[in-house]
Amino acid sequence: MHILDTPIDFLKGVGPLRSDLLKKELRIFTYGDLLMHYPFRYIDRSKIHTIAELRESMPNIQLKGKIIKFEEKGQKRAKRLIAHFQDETGIVELVWFKGARWIRSSIKLHTEYIVFGKPSAFKGNFNIVHPEMDMQEENQQFTAGLQPVYHATELLNAKGLSSRAIGKLTKALLPLLKNQLEETLSASLVDKLNLPTRVQALVDVHQPKDAKSLVRAQKRLKFEEFFFLQLHLLKLKLIRNKKFKGYPFENLGEGFNEFYNKHLPFELTGAQKRVLKEIRNDVRNPQQMNRLLQGDVGSGKTLVALLSMLMAVDNGYQACLMAPTEILARQHFTTISEYLKEQNIKVAILTGSSKTKERRILHEQLENGEIDILIGTHALIEDKVKFKNLAFVVIDEQHRFGVAQRAKLWKKNKFPPHMLVMTATPIPRTLSMTLYGDLDVSIIDELPPGRKEVKTMWKTDSSRLQIINFMREQIALQRQIYVVFPLIEESEKLDYKDLMEGYNAIDREFPMPEFQVSVVHGQMKPEDKEYEMKRFVDGVTNIMVATTVIEVGVDIPNASVMIIESAERFGLSQFHQLRGRVGRGAEQSYCILVSGNKVSTEGKTRLKTMVETNDGFKISEVDLELRGPGDMMGTKQSGVLDFKIADIIVDNKILHFARNEADLLLKEDEELEKAENINIARAYRPYARERMGWSRIS
Repeated sequence: MHILDTPIDFLKGVGPLRSDLLKKELRIFTYGDLLMHYPFRYIDRSKIHTIAELRESMPNIQLKGKIIKFEEKGQKRAKRLIAHFQDETGIVELVWFKGARWIRSSIKLHTEYIVFGKPSAFKGNFNIVHPEMDMQEENQQFTAGLQPVYHATELLNAKGLSSRAIGKLTKALLPLLKNQLEETLSASLVDKLNLPTRVQALVDVHQPKDAKSLVRAQKRLKFEEFFFLQLHLLKLKLIRNKKFKGYPFENLGEGFNEFYNKHLPFELTGAQKRVLKEIRNDVRNPQQMNRLLQGDVGSGKTLVALLSMLMAVDNGYQACLMAPTEILARQHFTTISEYLKEQNIKVAILTGSSKTKERRILHEQLENGEIDILIGTHALIEDKVKFKNLAFVVIDEQHRFGVAQRAKLWKKNKFPPHMLVMTATPIPRTLSMTLYGDLDVSIIDELPPGRKEVKTMWKTDSSRLQIINFMREQIALQRQIYVVFPLIEESEKLDYKDLMEGYNAIDREFPMPEFQVSVVHGQMKPEDKEYEMKRFVDGVTNIMVATTVIEVGVDIPNASVMIIESAERFGLSQFHQLRGRVGRGAEQSYCILVSGNKVSTEGKTRLKTMVETNDGFKISEVDLELRGPGDMMGTKQSGVLDFKIADIIVDNKILHFARNEADLLLKEDEELEKAENINIARAYRPYARERMGWSRIS
């Protein structure tokens, strides 16, 4: 058995009771688990202050002196033990609310102690509540360096397993590692990056001699965590490329060239051209492409998708585009049909509402190869839908489709088609690299020329009259308005009540027949929702009152105002998606965030961020910092986001570095067979057993 796999029960100082507590409270089952229970901060115990220097603003500090007397004050629950602690500059009170009897029996009067704790002021005098105390000679281990602080739960503290006790257990374990712990990185990599050995890094992270040795140890351990994850993701990518053969598109033919040279609605941005080149390079090869395309709402993803599908058509293959809703599918169909109206390319649409006769004809044409591009909803994945030679699939708003649904498209042909999955949710590069490191990721980070930025304002409830007047002005200019209310699953009834109250209030301010106000929410039947959405699309409705069901919606160039009610309850990614519903036309668009008067500090940061920038990637970076990667993605995926010491926000430079080094290694030694990489190959084996891959995207 490897030393790190040794049960924690066998460590000196860990009896049955402590063992059970460590397992239940901290999930520490083995020596390895204890080693990877890293300190979350460090305290400099080398500096000793005097009592005369005390200030309430100080953090935890050390004092050296003697207790000259004890006294007890208060009754029952308010009862406390007070010790008068003296040095050459003054006296400070040490206060204990618990354990008075033990304190009095274990601490000696007129004996020199080192006291450690946070000073606070009470009635003009300083005190330290529940300080740590050591005799001077016992404290020598701290006076020269940094003291690690470990996470410990309330129950652990109550049972004597405090941060300090965990530190003592770790200290007892460290000598056992000598000559027992295998290196995980190659000697050349350790040398190249100037890293300590694995053993040294573990010793220094738990018992740092100084700040310099601590920084080097942390760098080594963080690099290692990132390196093996990136190595795994890149290996998966290589395996997938070998396993899944694809359809090579050798030529750019008439369809692509004619559209690109004659019918482009506007000059492509640099970002669009870059992404097209990436896709072109992929589909030239006989391996299946799996590419994630990120781009803000309105960045021109649909145009890139169309040009990519034309590459398939030019090479004698079929393509399809799958959208999450019928109304969005129809919009794609209308847009693409308009783009291709001058060309001899057959485009068709298939949705849940397609009539039986239409379906029968379409199925025949599809199987015969008469249809070049098919656009539709979930109806595309029905067993009855058979393609002659489907070679390119575009999935719009990929997060709205499950893995199983997408997998069905794989099975429409002998070889799986090239896959382009699109999302309008910007994901920070560090998170994208961590979650989707086995995928090819393309980013459109420019908006087409001439697009006006949406003006965003933050207002409170007190500005309600001003907002109503602004809405009247916009409607007079023939503009349409969204009014969005939050929808939180835990309080659906309350949200529904808020929504309907909001709808009734707006209906009173904008009465029929002069105005048309509609309402859309999650409790409506799908056909009723579609009907109301269509009325808004057709310009019949002036104001749409809705919940966040309109996040993934259609382009309505005439909708120029987005009002978000109870804005303090929304997350940044929701804000950004919602704001993207306006600003589709040539006119100036507005987004008004309406909050209550009392907003939390985090809520203020979110609202100010939306006012200050329209850049989805900047917004996603702030979102990542506020929420953390696990919350942002909806889950903490084991092996992906659950790092022990690394942090993808703070340590993003190390992440990029680790990715580059893993990539270089696999280019030189794809199978990790070289003798110099034996350590890496051995350490990689547990990762190789984990099944992760692009199908995780949901």
